[in-house]
Amino acid sequence: MNNKAMTSFITGIMSIFIPLVGIVLGIMGILYARRGLKEIELTGEEGRTYAVAGKVCSSIGLAIQIVLFIIVLLSYFVFSSFHQIFPS
Repeated sequence: MNNKAMTSFITGIMSIFIPLVGIVLGIMGILYARRGLKEIELTGEEGRTYAVAGKVCSSIGLAIQIVLFIIVLLSYFVFSSFHQIFPS
């Protein structure tokens, strides 16, 4: 079993559920999956399924985290300007 493939799978799952840190975990998961797939092709080890699943989970987690970050950023700007438009 390829260790990098398993690491990419674990970091990919974690990137879906851990806010903000999930961005870093998603990037790490994609990098580990790429390296794991290259090693699997060269050595013939098992773990291709884990590497592909890790790449998919990391990509999904990265996309979710980026969308959440954009939503938080936009809501900050909307609600901070909302107070200036309608003072209490």
